[in-house]
Amino acid sequence: MPVEITWWGHATATVVDSGVRVLTDPLLVRRLAHLRRRRGALPPPEAAVADLVLVSHLHADHLHPRSLALLAPGTRLLVPRGAVRAVPGLRRIAAKGVRLTEVVPGDEVRCGPVVVRAVPAAHDGRRLPYGPRRAPALGYVVRGEATTYFAGDTGLFDGMAAAVGPCDVALLPVGGWGPYLGPGHLDAGRAARALARLAPRRAVPVHYGTYWPIGLDAVRPHEFHAPGEEFVRHAARLAPEVAVDLLDHGQSVRLEPAR
Repeated sequence: MPVEITWWGHATATVVDSGVRVLTDPLLVRRLAHLRRRRGALPPPEAAVADLVLVSHLHADHLHPRSLALLAPGTRLLVPRGAVRAVPGLRRIAAKGVRLTEVVPGDEVRCGPVVVRAVPAAHDGRRLPYGPRRAPALGYVVRGEATTYFAGDTGLFDGMAAAVGPCDVALLPVGGWGPYLGPGHLDAGRAARALARLAPRRAVPVHYGTYWPIGLDAVRPHEFHAPGEEFVRHAARLAPEVAVDLLDHGQSVRLEPAR
């Protein structure tokens, strides 16, 4: 059975594996504080339909209560340990029937034939005023017919490939939502270096070209428009054996499981 990946924009994607719908870091709104969606239509209602939802860290563009409130009762939601204490809105979501589980690196959760393992990420994903050690930033490895690595938001770190293990496809952040990337992020070049270490069969660049601060259209606009294409170029040099799928918002790619 093919695995299908749909990119909705930013870090939000749906991975359908073995009939299980896995949704990553849902951000399903036109505007978040000072950020406005500048490219791609708003994801349709079916984007919020999932069996399992993965939240990588506590930043508001990754853990967004208004988007999580769209989940149907019975949906399984994985968040970093400490998230419920830091984000009280999660209690209201759980009260609606969403099954919330806090995880740390190494934890595994089964959803039907799919197993999800939380892995480390090099990112300060705290929700102020809580400290970075209270709720770790995570990536996730989704294992079913194929093995898919969703990196969340991370920098390049020693031991990344060992922590993730062999994978068929990697969803890697290649940019951000503003003119400058701070520490703990991958730009197009660093993402290509991560790709060379991970050595999957396929890669999908995410976390770029969707949201941008209002009023900053003319400030380093290449940081909004260029990261996807730059990642393709860097990957061709550093990891030429990996096929890169550069998706438009709402576009899908199908991956045949390895035989």
